[in-house]
Amino acid sequence: MSDAVLACSRWLENTPWGVTVRDSAWLYPVIKWIHFVGLSMWLGTTFTVDLRLMGVGERRQTAAELSNTLLAWSWIGFSVAVLGGFLSFSAEATTYVQNTGFCLKLAVLTPLALIWHMVIQKNIGAWTRTEQVSAIGKWAGLIELLLWISVVTASVGFLLTNAITRS
Repeated sequence: MSDAVLACSRWLENTPWGVTVRDSAWLYPVIKWIHFVGLSMWLGTTFTVDLRLMGVGERRQTAAELSNTLLAWSWIGFSVAVLGGFLSFSAEATTYVQNTGFCLKLAVLTPLALIWHMVIQKNIGAWTRTEQVSAIGKWAGLIELLLWISVVTASVGFLLTNAITRS
């Protein structure tokens, strides 16, 4: 781990919000809960659109129409997840950056999943011009679903190993 990353992590842990979250008996679990609620909203809307791209579910709306309908909820979930994640991270940044699962999630999987999510959002209209979704659209939905499952798996791995090392 580089000295600069650890120095930045220590600085973040010593910010007023980092100290407050870490020293509170109830604030850290509440912020984790808020983070998980935001993730559930965001990934729930994303998975819904991905499944629709893959042809799963009722066909009352195209995947593009469904995506547009869920866009506000998706952004709300994303914003809540980022805020909760940042506050959780600021409380124990040095622990987080030294954990392989967290580093994998943050350095590799999340950027891939975010970039792929933007590709889907940009192309979803072209893939669903008719009632049928193109083969590319179906594969794109499956790939995004798998990328986000990988991010969640890395997160769970971090949570489990972090809990074990704290015991």
